[in-house]
Amino acid sequence: MQITEVRVRLVRNKDDRLKAFCSMTLDNEFVVRDIKVIDGASGYFLAMPSRKMSGRCSKCGGKNHLGAKFCNSCGNRLPQNRARKDPRGRVKLHADVAHPISVEYRKRIQEALIGAYEEELERSKQPGYKPLEDELDDDALV
Repeated sequence: MQITEVRVRLVRNKDDRLKAFCSMTLDNEFVVRDIKVIDGASGYFLAMPSRKMSGRCSKCGGKNHLGAKFCNSCGNRLPQNRARKDPRGRVKLHADVAHPISVEYRKRIQEALIGAYEEELERSKQPGYKPLEDELDDDALV
């Protein structure tokens, strides 16, 4: 699979570790959106699109994200240690929606998207720079 297009939308808050949202098109056929560029301790890295993990309330069965303290449906206090831990012992509150399977492909994605981010960052310093418009509605299916 080839990355045929990358779009970068810079985040305006300069003090935040989140630097940009990216979308990538694969083989001019498939788009993955909401890939985040994060400024980490050892440089930029990508966070793949994810969703909040949820569990059910023991009293009413209502669905709540794992970080919730009270049930959204009945108000029951929820146990605080409901989330599983990853192999490093960190609480896992989000699950990737899309992600590369191999280390090699992850590296290719990272190089392409971080490179595109750095290019967009340089363009943003030029006079007359126009940021990429929000992509939420521009590719809606008819």
